[in-house]
Amino acid sequence: MAYDDLRSLLRALEREGDLKRVKAEVDPYLEVGEIVDRVQKSGGPALLFENVKGASMPLAMNVFGTDRRLLKALGLKSYGEISDKIGGLLRPELPHGFVGVREAFGKLGAMTHVPPKKVKSVDAPVHDIVLEGDEVDLDLLPALFTWPQDGGSFFNLGLTHTKDPESGIRNLGLYRLQRHDKRTIGMHWQIHKDSRNHYQVAARRGERLPVAIAFGCPPAVSYASTAPLPGDIDEYLFAGFLAGKRIEMVDCKTVPLQVPAQAEVVLEGWLEPGEMLPEGPFGDHTGFYTPQEPFPALKIDCLTTRHRPLLQSIVVGRPPTEDGPLGKATERFFLPLLKIIVPDIVDYHLPEAGGFHNCAIVSIDKKYPKHAQKVMHAIWGAHMMSLTKLIVVVDSDCDVHDLHEVAWRALGNTDYARDLSIVEGPVDHLDHASYQQFWGGKAGIDATKKWPEEGYTRDGGWPDMVLPDPDTAAKVDRRWKEYGL
Repeated sequence: MAYDDLRSLLRALEREGDLKRVKAEVDPYLEVGEIVDRVQKSGGPALLFENVKGASMPLAMNVFGTDRRLLKALGLKSYGEISDKIGGLLRPELPHGFVGVREAFGKLGAMTHVPPKKVKSVDAPVHDIVLEGDEVDLDLLPALFTWPQDGGSFFNLGLTHTKDPESGIRNLGLYRLQRHDKRTIGMHWQIHKDSRNHYQVAARRGERLPVAIAFGCPPAVSYASTAPLPGDIDEYLFAGFLAGKRIEMVDCKTVPLQVPAQAEVVLEGWLEPGEMLPEGPFGDHTGFYTPQEPFPALKIDCLTTRHRPLLQSIVVGRPPTEDGPLGKATERFFLPLLKIIVPDIVDYHLPEAGGFHNCAIVSIDKKYPKHAQKVMHAIWGAHMMSLTKLIVVVDSDCDVHDLHEVAWRALGNTDYARDLSIVEGPVDHLDHASYQQFWGGKAGIDATKKWPEEGYTRDGGWPDMVLPDPDTAAKVDRRWKEYGL
């Protein structure tokens, strides 16, 4: 099972030599970011900075920085374990499309070990210390100024809780948070995100929106906040499913929301309609700075913590970063769900170098002419996959995770006058390459073997691949040691 809280995970990592305590004083202005980026890119351990300049609590970094650590945090041996569990929810009788996805997750509610359970405030460690009003001082929390052109200091792993003012459905999301002053943070709610929609609904109704932000949550909850679930699916159901146990929740002190009882730090506040401040620039996971824009500004009314709290954060920037294992988990976990929406897919890969949402490599068992183009357009209509800018479709015998083989197929199997599809559509809020914000050009490459029915009329048809003689290959395998190579 997944770890119940961040502390128990850190203790386990330290016992295994996969966590390093940094006792020297470190500056959250640029220095921490430089250290963490070097350690993460070298495959190094999780870090616990015990003496962060100006802060009153330690800072845990690079906790999910390798596949091994993320899997350990979630109580898994491989990403395939959850893929198989999700696949078990997806029975053949379920309809295709988003209805099938919702019906599959609807089964989670019937599992007694999955729905979150409420605990009393006295039993919630995150309510050990409660500060309200002017007692709140966000300067005591270690926010990071990571890159030279950042617009300020940010909290990068705060799990934001809101709920739809009309339906009451809650949402858990992960957004960067700029610290504007001792009691104010900026909410970077991008145009395609559910929390932004909640804010807009509340503003239309002339209401303020309750918000709670939790740091240092149980690992399954932290991961669930990044999962691209449909808006009416409760992330805490998914977290319980992932963890194999119910997540303990507690009522907030000043807002009508619930947060993980085992969190380290929680911020609570009410977002007033129209309260906006300039937010950014920020060195984002694309590897480029996103510009300054106005975003909602939240005044914090209450701060609750555990005794001797610690904060968890991440460094994002030019890949690879800690986003890598989180993105790989999403890619593997959600393959069964994507197959319900687009059943033609055999496998897919979202390269980290493309920020995960810029490129999708998809394999199919081609069954009819222009099958690849059908799959491209299905993906461009599939929830958050609609933001994908480049789709490369290959045959099922191509390993989508071997980028060398994919490049060989894409570069060699394509007549760009016929096999390249150019369309326009929505792109990610953070995309800097589109000539206007929020929408731009997309491309699909059909790198599959072409059929005569598709207009491939050259004499002899599509050529065979160059492959070794199987008998000779087997012989060489048997004698390999004899060659002394």
